Amino acid sequence: MEIGQIIFLIVLIAVAFLAIKLYGRVFRNIRLGRSEIINDQKSKRWKNVLLVAFGQKKMFKRIVPALLHFFIYTAFLLTQVELIEIIIDGIMGKHRVLANPLGGFYTFIIGMIEVLSLLALVATIVFVIRRVILKLKRFHSIEMKGWPTKDALIILAGEFLLIAAIFTMNGSDVLLQGMDPEHYPSTGVLPVSNWLGPAMFGNLSYESLVMLERIGWWGHIVVVFGFILYLPISKHLHIFLAFPNTWYARLEPKGEIQNMPEVMNEVKSMLGLTEENSGMDESIGDLPEFGAKDVTGLSWKNIMDAYACTECGRCTSECPANITGKKLSPRKIMMDVRDRAEEIGKTLDQNKSNVSLAEFDDGKTLFDRITREELHACTTCNACVEACPVLINPLDIILQMRRYEILTESSGPGDWMPMFNSLENTGAVWQVPEERDAWSK
Repeated sequence: MEIGQIIFLIVLIAVAFLAIKLYGRVFRNIRLGRSEIINDQKSKRWKNVLLVAFGQKKMFKRIVPALLHFFIYTAFLLTQVELIEIIIDGIMGKHRVLANPLGGFYTFIIGMIEVLSLLALVATIVFVIRRVILKLKRFHSIEMKGWPTKDALIILAGEFLLIAAIFTMNGSDVLLQGMDPEHYPSTGVLPVSNWLGPAMFGNLSYESLVMLERIGWWGHIVVVFGFILYLPISKHLHIFLAFPNTWYARLEPKGEIQNMPEVMNEVKSMLGLTEENSGMDESIGDLPEFGAKDVTGLSWKNIMDAYACTECGRCTSECPANITGKKLSPRKIMMDVRDRAEEIGKTLDQNKSNVSLAEFDDGKTLFDRITREELHACTTCNACVEACPVLINPLDIILQMRRYEILTESSGPGDWMPMFNSLENTGAVWQVPEERDAWSK
């Protein structure tokens, strides 16, 4: 076994170990939410995955960024073929192990990767210009200050490095195929490297080309491994989570608000529609906690939404409350939920031997991150839900937190409370002296 193989295997095993650990933490944090069973209408769910996650359907409501994103997205998908070959080569100590078996199809695949990589390079440059020079408003909101902006630029820098590594590897390899065909199998005529290689590296010696090819090869795999380990702390985790998130997305009409089982059962009990004692029995113990005050009161799907958030800001840019200058930003809601889940996860890790989730209490809640002013500003219009390209539902989190405030804390905006009192006392939103159905008597 050659030294290169040994180094590659050590790196591969180390990355696999760290990845399992990092992604395991994300999975654990998602499971901080309460249980929810989602497995109905599977055909519609697979349709969502194919059209929304794979097909990028909702991205194309804004055609220019959609096309640019599509270039990067398709390049990412197809580059996995070359990545698989690199991993096989690294393990076996071979070079382009798939070239001869696949023949012309191999040339087609590598050629497509080159074309898409070139388009991805253009897209990456445009994205940098949009963020750094044009400074689009939705990328420079208050919640995007600091780490979120750095995170986006780190990924774009990684894109540049990956594309540079691909063309360095292929460009030098094309020249080496003519010098040493025994060790460098023919890739056929490649649309970019066959002219870029000679143009950039044509005057270099054999030894220099071998070194460049290895730099490109290792650069490619190191950047990919870096991405794998970086994604769990990045918004770009949506690369993986967008697919399960669209599968588990709500299928009910957007305007349909889910009932709370505790309240629904109590109302049915009062109306004699259920068996005796099927509602909330106050003699048994404390009343249930309505809504959610922390991520542990949200569904695991709400937390997955937060981790799948791309921070693209489409939800906030469509939010009528935000447009009119109010404090609400649906994107910030999702970022706050994710950050709170991370905070709880880190605390549990630090106190693993002493604290269980059932006993966990650090004196903080989501209300420390999401203000009541933000929650009250929401008009429940579903514009944010409609705008999201990966079917995230910020409104559901807002509703659950408002339910906690109104039903558990018995508080809320002063101009809301008379309406709630009237509903409780007379069954109508208007403050009238008689019950709503008095006329029927």
